[in-house]
Amino acid sequence: MWVVLERVRQTVCRYGMFAPAQRVGVAVSGGADSVCLLDVLMALAPQWDLRLTVLHLDHQLRGADSAQDAEFVRQLAASLGLEFHLSRVDVRAMRREDNLEQAARRARREFFLGFLREGRLDRVALGHTRSDQAETVLFRFLRGSGTAGLAGIWPVTPEGLVRPLIEVDRSEVIEYLTARGLPWREDASNQDRSFARNRIRHELLPALTRDWNSALCQTLAQTGVLAQEDEQYWNGEIGRLEASQLRTWGSSVLARASALSQLPPAAARRLIRRAIERARGDLRGVDFGHVEQIMRLARRRGGHGGAQVPGLRVVRSFDWIRLAESAAPQGCGYRFELAVPGRYPVPGMDVEVSLTLLEVENRYNTMVGDLNWSPGGQTLQLRSWRPGDRYRAMGHARQVKLKRLFQQARIPLWVRRFWPIITRGEAIIWAGGFGSSADHLAGPASQMALRVGVVGQLADDWRS
Repeated sequence: MWVVLERVRQTVCRYGMFAPAQRVGVAVSGGADSVCLLDVLMALAPQWDLRLTVLHLDHQLRGADSAQDAEFVRQLAASLGLEFHLSRVDVRAMRREDNLEQAARRARREFFLGFLREGRLDRVALGHTRSDQAETVLFRFLRGSGTAGLAGIWPVTPEGLVRPLIEVDRSEVIEYLTARGLPWREDASNQDRSFARNRIRHELLPALTRDWNSALCQTLAQTGVLAQEDEQYWNGEIGRLEASQLRTWGSSVLARASALSQLPPAAARRLIRRAIERARGDLRGVDFGHVEQIMRLARRRGGHGGAQVPGLRVVRSFDWIRLAESAAPQGCGYRFELAVPGRYPVPGMDVEVSLTLLEVENRYNTMVGDLNWSPGGQTLQLRSWRPGDRYRAMGHARQVKLKRLFQQARIPLWVRRFWPIITRGEAIIWAGGFGSSADHLAGPASQMALRVGVVGQLADDWRS
C-alpha cells in the first residue's frame, strides 16, 4: 500500500501535476482504478492543500447497472465529505461516426474539460494506469501509428488532465484496494470481447507476455515514455519550423512544396501533420498514408495536383500546397461600383485597392501607369477575375489572357478566384499585380489621371 502511495507521490512531483491549493476533480467511475485514485489522492491531498471534487458520468449504456454505479460513487463521495457532480449522457444517441467506445471516450472528455474551460476546476485527475498505457501502445502499434501515436497516454495534457496512477500496474491497484478493504464496482462490459481493447487486454497481451516477454507491460509502457520524450523534442522543433514554413491564408494553411521536399523526412512528416492539425483542428483518422500523399505531392517537380486527407481538400499549385477544410467555402465572385477617390478592401484577400485623382499639368513625367480620367465617364467597378479575361497590359503589344499572366507570375489556383480587376463598362482598365491597361493610360491630352494603388502584396507574395 505504501509503495503505491510513494510511487504516485513521485509521479505527481516528476510531472508537476499539481500546484498548491488547486481545485482537483477526480474522475470516478466506480471501478477499481478510479476508486484507488480517489483514495490515494485523499491521502496525498494535504501535501499540496488540494481541494478534491468527485466527477461521475453515467453513459446510460447498462441500464440499472449504470444507475447503481452512479449511486455507488455518490455514496463514496459523501462518505469522504466530498462534493459530487453527476452527469448523464445517452452515448448511443451521440455516436455519429464513432464506435461506442470512441463515443463514450469523447463524452467523458467533454464532461471533464467543461469543468476546466469554465474555471470551476484547475485539474481533473483520471485513473489510467501503466497497464492502460501498455494496452494503448500495443493497440496503436497494431493500427500502424508512428511515434506520436506510440506516445500513448500522456501523464499531463495541456488542457489540465492528469494521470497520477500512470506508473502503477493494475495488479498493484487491486492489491492496494484489498489491503485497504475498499469495495469497487465491476463493469461487465470490460469482459466483452467485441471491443478491440478488451481482446488486447484479455487475450493478446496475456499471450504475448506468456510466450514472448514476461515484462511486456513494462516494456510497452517504457516505449510510451520514450515516444513522449521524442515528441516533446519534436514539438519544440516543429514549433520553430511552423513559424517560418507554414502560413495562413483565410481559413486555409499553406506550405511551400520546395521547403517540405528539402527537409529531412522526419521533420517534413511532422510539419505536415502540424499543418493538417491547424487546418482541420485535429488529427483524427489521419494516418501514415495520408501524410505520405502530401510528401509525394511536395516532391513532384511542379505543376498541380491533390491529395486525399479526411475532412480536407489538399491542392498543390506551382510551389504552394494548400490545406483547407472540405466544407470551407471555395470563394465566389464579387462585383461592386467604385467611387473616386476611395479605398476598398478586396474580398477574400488581405489587400486593399486605393484610387487617387491627380492633375496632369506639369506631372506627365511622374504619371507612368496612371489611367486617363474624365469625371463624366462610365462608372468604375471592382470585380473578381473571370476565366477568359484579357487585356493589353503595359509593355504588351497585344491583349493577353490574365490566365497566362497568372501562370507567368506563378499565382496559385485558389488565389486567382479573388484576384481584383477594375473595369470601365466591359473593358478591363487595371488588373492587380499587372498594372493598368495600355489602352487607357493618361497622356499629354489628359486633364486628370487616376492612380490605382495596392495596399498589401499580390503577385510578388506568391512567386516561388
